[in-house]
Amino acid sequence: MSLGGSEQPLIPQPPATVTALRQAIMQVAPAALPAFTRELDQAADEARLGSDLGPLRRFSGQWAIYVHIQRQPHLAARFRELEDRAQHGDADQARAAATELGRILDEAQAALSEGTSS
Repeated sequence: MSLGGSEQPLIPQPPATVTALRQAIMQVAPAALPAFTRELDQAADEARLGSDLGPLRRFSGQWAIYVHIQRQPHLAARFRELEDRAQHGDADQARAAATELGRILDEAQAALSEGTSS
């Protein structure tokens, strides 16, 4: 979902580090901070138990996508609307909403991979 001139992101996309993501979440979605902390603790425990950084990489990647979406008010609102429709709509509405949610997530991932997340 592309942004028009008046739909600029609230903040620049931060690097996918725990500190930068935490600061971004405090700015764009402070209500998500408890989930961020809980999931960080879980990822750290899994990484420690498995002697593998994979869980921490997944955590950072998922939260970078979350921030990418939440820092864009129109996109964040559309995402919430689609989540609601996927959960509460009829089968056709849920399927269409899930498809669009997937597209938004894919676009966010691609933007982050390219480093062009404006």
